[in-house]
Amino acid sequence: MQKIINHTQTIITARDSSTISISDRGLNYGDGFFTTAKVVDGQVQYWPHHKARLIECAERLGFPELDFYSLENKITPHITDLQLSVLKILITRGEGGRGYSLPSECNITILLSVLDYPRNYSALAKKGVRLEISPIKLAAQPYLAGLKTLNRLEQVLIKKAMQTQNCDDVLVLDHNNNVIEASAANIFAIKNHKVFSPLVDECGIKGVYLQSLCDKLPVEFKRVQVEDLTQADAVFVCNSLMGAVPVKSIEQQVFNTANSHALLTKLLAKEAKC
Repeated sequence: MQKIINHTQTIITARDSSTISISDRGLNYGDGFFTTAKVVDGQVQYWPHHKARLIECAERLGFPELDFYSLENKITPHITDLQLSVLKILITRGEGGRGYSLPSECNITILLSVLDYPRNYSALAKKGVRLEISPIKLAAQPYLAGLKTLNRLEQVLIKKAMQTQNCDDVLVLDHNNNVIEASAANIFAIKNHKVFSPLVDECGIKGVYLQSLCDKLPVEFKRVQVEDLTQADAVFVCNSLMGAVPVKSIEQQVFNTANSHALLTKLLAKEAKC
């Protein structure tokens, strides 16, 4: 991908009086990407992985290189005094171009938001999550697979459908009935002391927490069916905000969450000694 040399980077925070243009490409075309991070004691958890996500999104979507020095300096004063919060970094291609055509000069817009940490995550981590299967299936698009772009209408429909389902979250499948992810989290499972997770090479998001887990454990990425999960020894949903949360049930299949915690803890401890 050819690099764009002439570009600017505008950073807007919730405390600024600046506003986003109605001509912004992120607003009009979903031309952008984002990451959502957990802030603990003034520090962004898994920051190297969030940074790697932003870099990959920028490269694959043909954005210019991001100025992380300016970005980090802008973030720091907004999170320094926070004990537990959420930082959202949203990046668009800014204004310009005719219709869908790209602008000759890219004027990146970066929106920084500091949000409350979800109240229900602590409870879910203790009791585990109940999963049902979503009726909304993900379309295949390898060019965007793995990326956290601004195009999230499928997830909006998934959350809408969840209003009629009696569960904490859902398993989301593709049109070949492969398990891809949860509504806003990745999935991984343990079977015979080995960890596996669905491939996201045609759709789905490559999550930050799951990438960090790969630094600690060998994880096999493969095609996964619902039966592979229901026959597993333990199943987890995970993202950078909640960490790894055990699955209590998938439809009628029930898991022992205490056993799930023990299996994961044992695997992490074993790999740490290696």
